[in-house]
Amino acid sequence: MRQRGEETPSHPGGLSEGGRQRLEEYRRNREKQREGIVAPQETRHDAPKGLGDFQRRSNRDKDRGWSDRRDPRGQDRGARGWDSTPSVRGSGSRDAPSVRVPNVPWDSTPRGSRGEDGGGWGGTKNRRWDAPTPRVARGGSPDGDDGAFGLDSREWEEEQVKLDRDWYTGAEEGGIAGDEEHNPLAQYEDLSALKEAEIATKQVKKVSARQAQYNADNDLWEANRMVTSGVATRKAVDLDFEDDSESTVHVMVHDLKPPFLDGRTVFTKQLEPINPIRDPTSDMAIFSKKGSALVKEKREQAERAKAAAKLAALGGTALGNVLGVKDEEAEAEAEAEQKEREAKAKGEDGYKGDSKFATHLKSSTGASSFSRTRTLKEQREYLPAFACREELMKVIRENQVVIVVGETGSGKTTQLAQFLYEDGYCQYGLVGCTQPRRVAAMSVAKRVSEEMECKLGGTVGYAIRFEDCTSADTKIKYMTDGVLLRESLNEGDLDRYSVIILDEAHERSLSTDVLMGLLRKILTRRRDLKLIVTSATMNADKFSGFYGNAPTYTIPGRTFPVEMFHAKSPCEDYVDSAVKQVLQIHLSLPPGDILVFMTGQEDIEITCQVVQERLSQLDEPAPLSILPIYSQMPADLQAKIFEATSDGSRKVIVATNIAETSLTVDGILYVVDAGYSKLKVYNPKVGMDALQITPISQANANQRTGRAGRTGSGFCYRLYTEMAFRNELFENTIPEIQRTNLANTVLLLKSLGVKNLLEFDFMDPPPQANILNSMYQLWVLGALDNVGDLTLDGRKMSEFPMEPSMAKMLIASVDYKCSAEMLTIVSMLSVPSVFYRPKERMEEADAAREKFNVPESDHLTLLNVFNQWKSHGHRDDWAMRHFLHPKLLRKAREVRVQLEDIMKFQKMEIISTGTDFDSVRKAITAGYFHQAARVKGIGEFVNIRSGLPTHLHPTSALYGLGYTPSHIVYHELILTSKEYMTQVTAIDPLWLAELGSVFYSVKEKHFDERGNRRTADREFSKKAEIETEMARQREETAKKQADEILAAKTASGSKAKPIVPGTPRHTGIGAGARVTQTPRRRAGI
Repeated sequence: MRQRGEETPSHPGGLSEGGRQRLEEYRRNREKQREGIVAPQETRHDAPKGLGDFQRRSNRDKDRGWSDRRDPRGQDRGARGWDSTPSVRGSGSRDAPSVRVPNVPWDSTPRGSRGEDGGGWGGTKNRRWDAPTPRVARGGSPDGDDGAFGLDSREWEEEQVKLDRDWYTGAEEGGIAGDEEHNPLAQYEDLSALKEAEIATKQVKKVSARQAQYNADNDLWEANRMVTSGVATRKAVDLDFEDDSESTVHVMVHDLKPPFLDGRTVFTKQLEPINPIRDPTSDMAIFSKKGSALVKEKREQAERAKAAAKLAALGGTALGNVLGVKDEEAEAEAEAEQKEREAKAKGEDGYKGDSKFATHLKSSTGASSFSRTRTLKEQREYLPAFACREELMKVIRENQVVIVVGETGSGKTTQLAQFLYEDGYCQYGLVGCTQPRRVAAMSVAKRVSEEMECKLGGTVGYAIRFEDCTSADTKIKYMTDGVLLRESLNEGDLDRYSVIILDEAHERSLSTDVLMGLLRKILTRRRDLKLIVTSATMNADKFSGFYGNAPTYTIPGRTFPVEMFHAKSPCEDYVDSAVKQVLQIHLSLPPGDILVFMTGQEDIEITCQVVQERLSQLDEPAPLSILPIYSQMPADLQAKIFEATSDGSRKVIVATNIAETSLTVDGILYVVDAGYSKLKVYNPKVGMDALQITPISQANANQRTGRAGRTGSGFCYRLYTEMAFRNELFENTIPEIQRTNLANTVLLLKSLGVKNLLEFDFMDPPPQANILNSMYQLWVLGALDNVGDLTLDGRKMSEFPMEPSMAKMLIASVDYKCSAEMLTIVSMLSVPSVFYRPKERMEEADAAREKFNVPESDHLTLLNVFNQWKSHGHRDDWAMRHFLHPKLLRKAREVRVQLEDIMKFQKMEIISTGTDFDSVRKAITAGYFHQAARVKGIGEFVNIRSGLPTHLHPTSALYGLGYTPSHIVYHELILTSKEYMTQVTAIDPLWLAELGSVFYSVKEKHFDERGNRRTADREFSKKAEIETEMARQREETAKKQADEILAAKTASGSKAKPIVPGTPRHTGIGAGARVTQTPRRRAGI
């Protein structure tokens, strides 16, 4: 027997009494399981009996055929000896003893789980008892050698007792220190622990300081709930959740409303919202929502072709230099530098000069034989409006307001202004003519200047956004209705004008509707002002009734009959159907130009492209000139539709609804009507306007049909059924004022002195929800006070032609000394996204975009993009190489110049903040604090006010960062599968309480949230009541003073004298016409 070792903490010297009893009980139970009877007590402690048990087990194993079988796992792993000497692998030297590891039956000594083969990577630590119990054949070793394992039977049995003792000692003490003698993986345990720790470190998600604080706050909240419910005992719990070392800002939300929006005041007569689609379940409504499949296909093909061309480019490479291929990038750079030098030599900005429409318009020569053989004077005299000139002017002289109705092309747009000029009305002011679109204002001004034989910008000029082509000598001014609306801010009564012509009023744009209401008020104050409303055949009676049954004069038409063809079945892909119809007309019908109506820029460009491709596949087709026109088109290309083609060639013009009434192109005989147009519709869930493809109205369809009967009998092909025309289309288009956001309109009306919107003369009142949302948004931004009056900031905001939130950012940037940076950011937000992401090169586009990313803000990312483009000379090739739209960057540059001029006019300082971007983010918060969100999860936020779940858009600079900011503000929402936020900026929550006190406040220590909110509500209500009472007293005082002044004038018998001389009367035609004054009529409207 082996001598007993010394006792150590890890190797106790012997068994305790309890351990010895459990060992005896274990042996008795094992005997019961093996023999089925209880052995006598005296034989249980007999040593030879134990040896017999071992031999019997070996014989049983041998009978099963296992005694001569080796364990393959034991060969790979090796085995420990049953003594204190280290084990030797059986596959080692030939001199080493051969060691076998027999199989272990179910009734053997218990052991732990083995680790993996040959590596020490197991997760469970191997103990002394992990070594399998050896088995030997009866009478000795399997080979007849009793010393095969180096132990006799007594030593083997003693070893078993020792293992049992270690097992039960470990169970009794709750753990055991591992004995390296019986652990085959002991040499790998340190490495295993190191690897396990490394893997665990990788698996554990990194927690930022913000997330750690967030988790700590949750723990404090749970502790508070448990204490409050009584589950946990109260010890030392801070109910305020405040930490002296690091405190978290808790933002509370207030649902405050000003007194003028408490529901007691009605602002409009239209209480229900209006849907711009007559039947949302109709075929045309469904097809318009799906879009054109051909457009999607061509878009993907263009992206693939662009990617392939980029990969196949040889310019600038070694092979390209050998072959003499020129580098397009270098050529573009040289060309850009040349343009810059030429612009500097001319003393003007090159980009601005190239974009002027007037520089690209050529003299109108016409397309028909009539227009080519007659002079401009003869063409003018041939117009229907010229034939009834005297009768028309008589009606205008005798009435302050006249409604002129005439077919498109009758000459009312070009001739009315000239009639008024020749009649002497320009001696007392300008003759202003408004147009709903920029292209119409520019083209009509060019045509009138040619007829009057003067330079454009002299006697005849035009003014549109970003471009003013007028001078001090200008007498006839064509402009968009928005320009005249902005002029009314500086001149409430429009004193510069003697006559105003509202052209194309039937289109009912938002600015036109507001102008009509404003002019109705102005006409009561200015009896010398003449108003002429021109319209097509639509809504003439409605205009007349709006202006007190004003007389209507109809210009006799000069149109030809038009034959109409409807589709036999609904056309699902309107672009493909239009292309087929154009080719059929070109190949089978007589000569005559074709006009195709499409919805927008992309549809127009794809239509032109497919027509050209399919035409090139034919054998010697007749020549066809394809000309697109839309609002964002360069000025030189827009002017091409008015140029005559070469003899024998047909012209096809693909246009938006701009060609319905605003433009007159000579020679159109065929019209293809797709039946759709883009309308601006307000989405209350998103809180902004969006362009939506919708079916046109019946009036629009008839107007499009009339375009084919200008020069001869024409044909109109409608790509929708006759049943759809009658049942799926409105009779008239829903006015823009009833379907769009009115924040800008309300701000403009307030700046014009309209206090009660219910008293404003809307031809069609807007819905109540639109008015309330707009006024609430303006009150939140500080443009309106608690009684609904305009504030100083609101008056400044009204000067900027953009949404109020962005105007507020510009105003706040002056206070934070970052107006130069904010100008750039606002100009970039005013254009569509400058980034493009082609489908075939998404990874490259994303990588290029990440180079510009500023981690805490998408707004600062846009600023970085513009500054980088500027530092590289505004080059298009650099922009395209970095996946940026050069056209949109140039547009943003133009917008920035316009906004800078407005700020200088308002005496607002232009200051650069340098690299202090915190001030920029604070100015952004000042404009968009009402669109703030707090973090809810990874990449998920929730709107602080509404609770609407929102998500970071994958294109955001904040997406995929190592941390998530606690609070953000966003520019707009995009509704797809989720509510995605775009243009996001991380902010400090304290800024919300500072800049958006109407919504937010910071939770103070020792105050509960509910009590703090009630306190804020009471303070606001008290303040609002005081302001309301003061406003009421001011109104009463002003009314009393006005009554006193009126009573004094009545008592004195004074009569008001006219400020402006009477209306001139024309007595002749030509330069030597004599003008006489006539007494003014005092008839009302």
